[in-house]
Amino acid sequence: MAGKQDPMQVHRDGNSRISVLTVSESKPVVRTRDAEATRQRILNAAKREFAHFGLGGARVDEIAKRAKANKRMIYHYFGGKEELFTAVLEDAYLDIRAAERKLNLDAMPPMEAMEALVSFTWNYYLKNPEFIILVNSENLHKARHLKKSDVIKSEYPGFVSLAQKIIDRGVTDGVFRPGLDPMQLNITIAAINYFYLTNRYTGSIVYGRDLMDPDLLKARIAFNIDTIRRLLRA
Repeated sequence: MAGKQDPMQVHRDGNSRISVLTVSESKPVVRTRDAEATRQRILNAAKREFAHFGLGGARVDEIAKRAKANKRMIYHYFGGKEELFTAVLEDAYLDIRAAERKLNLDAMPPMEAMEALVSFTWNYYLKNPEFIILVNSENLHKARHLKKSDVIKSEYPGFVSLAQKIIDRGVTDGVFRPGLDPMQLNITIAAINYFYLTNRYTGSIVYGRDLMDPDLLKARIAFNIDTIRRLLRA
């Protein structure tokens, strides 16, 4: 009938064969994609809001506005502001680990792999300042959100084992000294990159130099790599 959409779509290919596509068959896929896109927009908007205002100062109304969504959708996908903050933290931690895996460190010689890990961490912090802010914020809350996160509990043991495998290869090759603790090494790599950037404003006053000057940034990452190299070297 005219004006009424036919629930069946007919497609004729170049060989004049007719195939029938049911419109309803494609709807679940479209809806799933739309749902995933909406959820990711909410997470991205919430990350910016939480990074700027913290958990206490962030407003669900503003997150909805930024995400071009409505509050009901936020509560539907996440449950509430606390749960949304947990999801943002999980997304942030998973993002850095996913980017790290793309480095393919297992294919590099041990020292080169550690140098690449230090450089990656530094550059990730520079490009993703929200990550540092969110970590600081969660520490203020004594990690009460991450404590309840099954995602973090399942994902992060592999982070330590990654460093352990590189250490083991380095010791076997005679490049690294034995007895290195992979957890302590991970903390040190994070700390030497993290502290400089989190204290860049006060440090610029104390030392009388702009710590974000490009030349100083280059000097700092070179210093960080050299520090880890000396710590590891046999």
